[in-house]
Amino acid sequence: MPDTPPFNFQTGSWSRETGPTNAMTLIIAGDWAPIRAFAPLIESDPQTIYGDVLPVLQAADRTIVNLEAPLSDIGTKTCKSGTVFKGKACHVKGLTAVPFSAVTLGNNHMFDFGVEAFEQTAGVLDRNNIARTGAGMTQEEAEAPLIMEAKGVRLAIINISEGEDLTAAESGPGVAGWNIAGACSRIKKLKKETPQRLHAVIAVVHCGLEYIPFAPEYVTNAFRELADAGADAVIGHHPHVPQGLFFHGNTPICCSLGNFIFYQPTNFFWRKIGYMVRLHISKEGLAGLNIEPYRIHEQGVQMLAGLDRDYFFKRFRQISEPLSTPERSRQAWQGFLDYYGVAGFKNEVNMILNKLDETPGKAAAMFRNRLTTVQHFHHWKDLLTRVVEDKMGQSPAWAQDLAREWLTRHVKNES
Repeated sequence: MPDTPPFNFQTGSWSRETGPTNAMTLIIAGDWAPIRAFAPLIESDPQTIYGDVLPVLQAADRTIVNLEAPLSDIGTKTCKSGTVFKGKACHVKGLTAVPFSAVTLGNNHMFDFGVEAFEQTAGVLDRNNIARTGAGMTQEEAEAPLIMEAKGVRLAIINISEGEDLTAAESGPGVAGWNIAGACSRIKKLKKETPQRLHAVIAVVHCGLEYIPFAPEYVTNAFRELADAGADAVIGHHPHVPQGLFFHGNTPICCSLGNFIFYQPTNFFWRKIGYMVRLHISKEGLAGLNIEPYRIHEQGVQMLAGLDRDYFFKRFRQISEPLSTPERSRQAWQGFLDYYGVAGFKNEVNMILNKLDETPGKAAAMFRNRLTTVQHFHHWKDLLTRVVEDKMGQSPAWAQDLAREWLTRHVKNES
C-alpha cells in the first residue's frame, strides 16, 4: 500500500493521487442544537445563523450534522447526569434552511425527554426528507447504516456513541452504543456488499472526554480499530472543543470537530472554535479532505480567515502531530491526567457527594454515569492507576501545557 501523503497544515487539506475523478463532496459538521441564545435565532431567521458558513455547506453534494437535541413539543425530562436539551418541532427549519442531507442521532442528548420526544423527532425529520442514523426504537434500527449517493458515488455512514446514562439500544429504544467489535463487524460487512458496491464507509462517533485537547487513549485505540476494519474515514464529536487529526494507514481520523450550531454561554476560547470536514469521495474511494474552521458567536458561526485561520492551524498541528503513534497518543492523554490530578478527582467526587442531600436523584445519576460510561470509567481508572503506580507528573510538558490552554484560555486573553 503506498504511503499516505501528508496533511498540509498551511492549507488545511490532504489529497490522494488517484488520477482524474468525479468526486462527490460530503461535509460533516459537529454538534447542532436549537438551545439557549440560538433557539430564537433559528425560529426567526434560520439561514442567518450560518453566516458565511452557509455557502460552504451548500456547495457540498451531501451534508451531515450531529443533531444533539430532540425536536419535539412533547416528552418528559429525564433524570440524568448532565444538562438536558430539547428543541421544538418547528426548529427543524434550522436544518432545512441549509438544507442538511442527514443527521446523526447517536449522542448523549437524543433521549433527554424520553421515547415520545424521540419518536416525534424521527417523524419531523422524515417528513422533511432529512435522513437519519444512530438511534432507533430497536437496536437493529439504531445500528442500521445510512446509505448516501451523489455523482454516482455510493457510501455508507456508521454512527455510534457511548450511550451515556444507559441510553444504548440493547433491549428497546436508544442510541447505537459503544460496541466497537460490533461496529467493526458492520463495517467489514458493508465493505463486501454486492452487487451494488459501496465506494466508501465513514464512521461517525460521538465519544470522549469533554473540553480537553487530546482524545483519551481508549478513543484513539477504538478509532484505529474502526480504520483497520475498513472505515475510509473516522470522524468524532462530543468533546465540544476541536481535537486533532491523524492517519492510521490510509485512513484519516478526526478526533473531535467541536461545537457547531451549539451555543455555550462561556468565554473559554476553544469552546468557541470548531471545524467541519469536507471529504472528497470518488469511485476509487476517499480522494481527499479539507478542514474548514469557524468561530462561534452569539449570532451564529463565521468562517475563520487570515491570522485567525493561521493561528487555528498552528494549534491544530500541535494537537495533531502527537497522535501519530499509539505511544504518543498515550502520552498526550497522560498529560491531561497529570493536569487534572488528584485535586481534580477530589473536587469532582466531592461535588457529586455534596449533591446527594439536595438532589439525590441527580447525584445518583452522576455517580452512575461515572461508573457505567466509557469516558468516565477510563478517566478515573487511568488516573487512579497512575496514582497507584506513582507515575503522576511524569507526562511530557507539552501535553500538560496544551491541556492547560484548552481548559483555561479565555477569549479575552486572545493576543
